[in-house]
Amino acid sequence: MAEKFEKLSPFHWRLSRKMHRAMKADAEIFASEDILRQALADASIEQVINVACLPGLAGNSLAMPDIHYGYGFCIGGVAAFPADSGLVLPGGVGYDINCGVRLLSSSIPLGEFQPQAENVGHAILQRVPTGLTPRSNHRFDKKDFLKIISNGAGEIVRNFSGVAGDLECIESQGCLPFDNPGVVSNKAYERGDSQVGSLGSGNHFIEIQAVEEIYDEAAASAFGLEKDKIAIMIHSGSRGFGHQIASDYIELFRKRNLGRLKLQDPQLVHAAIDSREGKNYLQALNAAANFAWANRQLLMEDVVAIFERIFGAGRAGLGLALVYDQAHNIAKFEEHLLAGKMTRLLVHRKGATRALPPGHAEIPAAYRAVGQPVLIPGSMGSRSYVLAGTAGGAAMTFSSSAHGAGRRLSRHQAVKLAAGSDVREKLKGDGILVFSFSNRALQEEIPEAYKDVDEVVKATVASGISRKVARLRPLVVIKG
Repeated sequence: MAEKFEKLSPFHWRLSRKMHRAMKADAEIFASEDILRQALADASIEQVINVACLPGLAGNSLAMPDIHYGYGFCIGGVAAFPADSGLVLPGGVGYDINCGVRLLSSSIPLGEFQPQAENVGHAILQRVPTGLTPRSNHRFDKKDFLKIISNGAGEIVRNFSGVAGDLECIESQGCLPFDNPGVVSNKAYERGDSQVGSLGSGNHFIEIQAVEEIYDEAAASAFGLEKDKIAIMIHSGSRGFGHQIASDYIELFRKRNLGRLKLQDPQLVHAAIDSREGKNYLQALNAAANFAWANRQLLMEDVVAIFERIFGAGRAGLGLALVYDQAHNIAKFEEHLLAGKMTRLLVHRKGATRALPPGHAEIPAAYRAVGQPVLIPGSMGSRSYVLAGTAGGAAMTFSSSAHGAGRRLSRHQAVKLAAGSDVREKLKGDGILVFSFSNRALQEEIPEAYKDVDEVVKATVASGISRKVARLRPLVVIKG
């Protein structure tokens, strides 16, 4: 299969639709040769090809440099459909709707943080509910929960905790349209109303980092990042609420549509955007996305409160400010240039993230000259990166980018590899303090389970999708 790919550049590959009679569009992969080989081995390339076989695709089927096998779309998959006549696919979003990353900057010097690192880690682990817990520190009645899934992060900021200016630094201002509570099942409500403000399990984390290297002074200054100062990264999603919505609609789509569709993969079952089930799914998806933005807002407020207590100063005094909050695993209506014309599209990003170029109207005013922040976390034992969107990337990928290092091993393979080792002590030897109630969770998330984030970022930058702004080193990691 590898020899059938045309090498457009050292990190950009194309498989022509002529190579497969069912393909209706080309398949494009942004990757190094090594990442491409891994993707061929784990069948994620086959998933990119399967998406290229779907009817009505706008542009090509795309995969970002963090590509690996997933449900329906590969992780790192991007595909767009015309808003007025296209398709919506739950498999193009996934189960953790709006799993995303939020980054805070600070004025806390590395030297002042280090003596308190262990205290901070213990305090976060004790305060923030982690793992598969159904509980949260926050209690919302049904009326309040409906407001949260209708108004997203704004509901938290306006009525519970937060700074109004934060909303400008959240993708879509932390809210997508939702006004039909009946499209969400009772089971989803039951799973969700007690989990707002909880971290979750798997690859979700809270990480205290040091800004280790600055590559673009202008962009870093705009983002509030300064070398040898502390940053905070939060990775979480829509918890059981989003998972149940995905499960409900995948089952509904299968029952109603699978029998009449000719698909390369039944996980790509879909509905027309303007069909009843399509409209209902998009409404429910928006509710889950709003949950996730509200969830990360509450998590941030809990972490800020801990820093204020331990360092004896307020948010402003510590320079704690939201840099950006970006969504992964989402389908959104956006306008993009297609065949020379601005076109309204439904863009699916599965384990990929938005990367708007400089000058775009949806970027916060303070960032407009440099482009949207793009956050790429590594594993808990490797660096993370802050990038920025580019005009070239907008043209090639519907303003999309990689969202992280991307898994290399399954969780089962990772546990097997980590058997007998003390993950905490190994990472402590590298200067990283790790806090978790679950040893197995740490084994599932060992650094070896992930791709080399430096290679993913190199492919992302060299292919022109985004450009480097800063590198962050992990100091304290809290895992589910």
